Amino acid sequence: MPDYTIETNYHLPVFRHRTFRTDTLEAACRAAVEDDSWDDARHDYESSGETHVTGIWQGANAAYRGPAITIPSQFRQMVQRQAGHFEILLGLLKLLLADVQSKRPTSAEWIAKASWAIARGEAILAGLRDPEGSSEPIDGGEADV
Repeated sequence: MPDYTIETNYHLPVFRHRTFRTDTLEAACRAAVEDDSWDDARHDYESSGETHVTGIWQGANAAYRGPAITIPSQFRQMVQRQAGHFEILLGLLKLLLADVQSKRPTSAEWIAKASWAIARGEAILAGLRDPEGSSEPIDGGEADV
């Protein structure tokens, strides 16, 4: 039975409360974001993010000692899964729209890829594994991530 070294992570929100006197709400938000002083920061342990996998290596205690293994999508941070899938959906939408605009029929291959992308999007929203056939749906997509 093989050994795997798995690196996991969660994000811990750090916050601060500051008052900014400005002419507009946007200026106050800009001032807050650009403020580099975090001397009065507090940790919000009750709102920490979900635990997710950030690295996998074959072998015991093998972190950063060899090539990393691709992390299955369902073990990545939710926002990473959503952002990666957004790129896939945008690519498919552009291809399908090009077919509509040029008045050519959409190929069965692209329709199948769109069906898979919908199923994957639903799985991501439900926090489930990717559907079977999760190979790269379109050229340049982020499959097997």
